[in-house]
Amino acid sequence: MSLDIREIEYIASLSKFVLNDEEKRVFVSQLGEVLLYIEKLNQLDTENVVPLVHPLNMVNVFREDEQKESICREKVQSIAPSTMGAFFKVPKVLE
Repeated sequence: MSLDIREIEYIASLSKFVLNDEEKRVFVSQLGEVLLYIEKLNQLDTENVVPLVHPLNMVNVFREDEQKESICREKVQSIAPSTMGAFFKVPKVLE
């Protein structure tokens, strides 16, 4: 598949790129080569190839959710630098 300058200008406008004439000529060549490579890939027989989610054979290890007792508020507040009632006091971050 070959591209011309008009198609490059259209692609550039969709991408919000501003290209000069030299860049347009370079992109005609480079994108043409990419499209030729994609055409070659489309000719490959992938009938019995399993789709990959990840190129490495990785298995995610999940643990079972276990219900545990939460930390007591009084215990946590006892080690906090500053509290006010049931809340933690923190330095002011907005003016």
